[in-house]
Amino acid sequence: MPQPPDRAKSYTLIQQSQGRSQAVKAQERRQRNDMDFAAARKHMVDSQVRPNDVTDIDLQLAMESLPREKFVPSNRKSLAYAELGIELFPGRWLLQARDFSKLIHAAGIRKGDLVLDVGCGYGYSSAVIARLAGMVVALEEDEAIAGDAEKRIAALGIDNAVTVDGPLTDGMTNQGPYDVITIANGGIAERPVKLLDQLKTGGRLVAIWVNGGIGRATVYTKSAEAIGDRFVFEAQPPGILPGFKPAPAFTF
Repeated sequence: MPQPPDRAKSYTLIQQSQGRSQAVKAQERRQRNDMDFAAARKHMVDSQVRPNDVTDIDLQLAMESLPREKFVPSNRKSLAYAELGIELFPGRWLLQARDFSKLIHAAGIRKGDLVLDVGCGYGYSSAVIARLAGMVVALEEDEAIAGDAEKRIAALGIDNAVTVDGPLTDGMTNQGPYDVITIANGGIAERPVKLLDQLKTGGRLVAIWVNGGIGRATVYTKSAEAIGDRFVFEAQPPGILPGFKPAPAFTF
């Protein structure tokens, strides 16, 4: 006589099949998302970077290949390639690609340069710079955020960037002096005196100086005699980094 079906076994097989189907669908969704982000990265470079006098091919390739969406909060991934600044957490932003790329391009980073990236956020700016430089020191105020940035950078196989924590305005003297210092995740409204002291002779610091609501991307260059500054382009960062806000005016 035919044996009655083993209902428990059949149910288990159905569950396993459904589980595999759901896993495959989830993988397909991730692949579609990855393809969508890859297309968005290319469009970002084609529309926001190349047309704005950013001629450094290595910088273009870095921004086209590095997944910007992996350096923003999960609820802002869809905005990663939009033409706007994105708040990462209070006091730290991703600049829009146009301003970020022009600022890094103005720094003239070369292979072998030692770069201090001040206020690195979750590490996107440091990851991009690592593709251009010899070594990057990524500075953040909060130890936990610095650790988070380190993990995100390491997950991409980048091994020439180290994260450290400390006050942004103090820099990191024990790792310098530096060929380049970047302040690329917010503006400044106070002269970065301590950071300028950490440049090598011939070194450059790039930042967006904000005065009276107007942002001016500036390259500071250290010579043996003095520090000069050169205006590069107008920009409007989403905010001022902690420690670089203007001192309150004295009132009677």
